[in-house]
Amino acid sequence: MEKKIKTAVIGFGRMGEFYLNAMEQSGELDVACICDISEASRDYASKTYPGYRVISDSDEIFADSSIEAVVLSTLANSRKELIRKAIRTGKHIIAEKPVAATVEDEWEMVSLAEGSGVLTTVNLYLRNSWYHKTLNDFIKSGEIGELAIMRICHMTPGLAPGEGHEFEGPAFHDCGMHYVDIARWYAQSEFRTWHAQGIRMWDYKDPWWIQCHGTFMNGIVYDITQGFVYGQLSKDQTHNSYVDLIGTKGIARMTHDFKTATVELRGVTRTEIITKPFGGKNIDTLCRKFAKSIRTGKRDETLPSFRDSAIASDYAWKFIGDACSHDLPSIGDHATLEQIRERRRKMSNGYGLLTRHSERTDDADTNNKH
Repeated sequence: MEKKIKTAVIGFGRMGEFYLNAMEQSGELDVACICDISEASRDYASKTYPGYRVISDSDEIFADSSIEAVVLSTLANSRKELIRKAIRTGKHIIAEKPVAATVEDEWEMVSLAEGSGVLTTVNLYLRNSWYHKTLNDFIKSGEIGELAIMRICHMTPGLAPGEGHEFEGPAFHDCGMHYVDIARWYAQSEFRTWHAQGIRMWDYKDPWWIQCHGTFMNGIVYDITQGFVYGQLSKDQTHNSYVDLIGTKGIARMTHDFKTATVELRGVTRTEIITKPFGGKNIDTLCRKFAKSIRTGKRDETLPSFRDSAIASDYAWKFIGDACSHDLPSIGDHATLEQIRERRRKMSNGYGLLTRHSERTDDADTNNKH
């Protein structure tokens, strides 16, 4: 049996619970304790997971030399200080994204992490998905020729404006930076140009839907569409999520329903359609790569870095800023938004629902319909 990595979970909302379950299943990370400043979250953790030590003060974790790693699943405004403490005490880090509440602080955390001797990674979960790996391998095989056009869309009812979670930013930052990151990952290049159009749904102050298109340095063209505006009051809710990769000779594309993902590969010598379980946030894969990297002392090159997160966050904010610099219409009224919020307060199964047992200590960037 490989040595288990003694790890603490700081922040026990929805994402913190996801991490705990993934670590339990992996058998590679030993959860030393659960930490949350919310009494409601601590009570929930104690009742639901009675075998774990539950504490309120993260300083106990940083003072414990036997704890080798921490998972930071708090809100963005607390991550900077927690990252500082973890690096100062030599603890390896899995952080939710973004790694801090402002772009300036994110880049400070990048410099701090890259100058330390600890292993740091961030949950850019799309990079660990089987479907993106399959698509990328197909592109690398040359079956579609040269990648030329990239179309990415992710629209769900999702988190309602003003519902909480403001430190993560508007929808296109909180959720959209995942798609900004995966576009850059496919292109293997940096963004060169962008033009974004947004809309202020229900008279909310920030755009809750944005479409951005532009080019990468290597000439690949992209468009990214993201919004939590997709049928918020529909009787039966649905979503629209896809990746469409167009090459000079063929195509590769993917759709999913949060349960099953379907990949279509249409290249010059073969056509293949693959349908497999969606895989959720792939936290088990992240934890496995993280644990192996700690044990071997060699970083898994597929682990997303703080720098990857900061770049995606920085450009997501740039795209939001560009959208706000153009005509930004407002359609819908506050009364409709209140209807949406009231409905979501009563829903037990829906998209991006807030954790009910805490005061929002975690991320809510994607669908929570299972």
